Amino acid sequence: MSLISDRMEHSAGVTINSKGENGMRSSYKDEDVTLLLKDITGLVEPQATEERERLIQSGRHYSEMLPIEYVPTQQYMEVYREALETYAEPTALAVGALSDKIMAAKGRDVVLVSLARAGIPIGILVKRYIKFKYRLDVPHYSISIIKGRGIDDNAMKYLLGRYQPQQLLFVDGWIGKGAILGELQKDIEAYEGVSPDIAVVADPANVTELCGTHDDILIPSSCLNCTVSGLVSRTFLRDDIIGSDDFHGAVYYEELAGSDLSYEFIDAIERCFQTDNAFLPDKKRVSGLGADEVRELAGIFGVDDINLIKPGIGETTRVLLRRVPWKVLIDENDKNSHELGHIVRLAEEKHVPVEYYPLKHYKCCGIIQKLAEA
Repeated sequence: MSLISDRMEHSAGVTINSKGENGMRSSYKDEDVTLLLKDITGLVEPQATEERERLIQSGRHYSEMLPIEYVPTQQYMEVYREALETYAEPTALAVGALSDKIMAAKGRDVVLVSLARAGIPIGILVKRYIKFKYRLDVPHYSISIIKGRGIDDNAMKYLLGRYQPQQLLFVDGWIGKGAILGELQKDIEAYEGVSPDIAVVADPANVTELCGTHDDILIPSSCLNCTVSGLVSRTFLRDDIIGSDDFHGAVYYEELAGSDLSYEFIDAIERCFQTDNAFLPDKKRVSGLGADEVRELAGIFGVDDINLIKPGIGETTRVLLRRVPWKVLIDENDKNSHELGHIVRLAEEKHVPVEYYPLKHYKCCGIIQKLAEA
């Protein structure tokens, strides 16, 4: 993880000191990513899942709190390693397909801007694939965007002080309903010339062509939290800790270094790279938008807030890892799928009921428990 430089820099009104308040630590290598985040390690007390859920559903914004990082059981880690072994190649094919689309759309001057934190390992893989196939070392930064709070303006000013607007391309892991894409499209209007496009490995929501596949594939990094994301927390924004000239914040979990699998994941995918990569067939692409299906599910299951429904493998995993789940829906055609083994294992560990239901865009959905039932 690059700390930007060892000197004080001033760019577009943003003060950055790599050894001071804005130097973000992680377990990533300097050459892989520059994190435009403020290190707030030790400044925020993480809160239990149930406590956070009650506060979120009573109106507190999720970015003002941090969860206690889930420590996987040995049984869950066995499922994760099996998933990594099985789905490294499909993930690598999707990364390659996405990278080819990026090069065709943006060209050799592209600057990758991954969305912290799920987008960081994907950004690293895209950067490495472009170097692998095109012999080109493109810049890769990571910045924060928070649903309901917007993109980090200071990070954008930093990037636009160094690159042309048309060079920037946002990268994330997957699209669930498309909420972050909607946030991005709204926020980017303030930055003339910057494209609101987002490049993702998987888009089951059917909202972008800049993806590796429209199938709801298992991206193994979605199975874990900070231990597959450079030991970095999800991003944080609260006025008493994040000042007007600061980047959005994150915590570095140095104490979990012994459990860090960030490069085990990246290396496993990279070993499956192919220069003659072919686009993945969209085995489950259907007409219509995933968001419409979510609204339909809300009506069927009596959920009055669609934000409580998190569709797709990645989002369902997040619900089980850091929210209070009500139930998990699994597409009846994927009842015995090894791809959802970690979902089933987590649901068992947390005593969350699993219901098999005909889904169209997604292989599974996580539904968060309503406050009144929590």
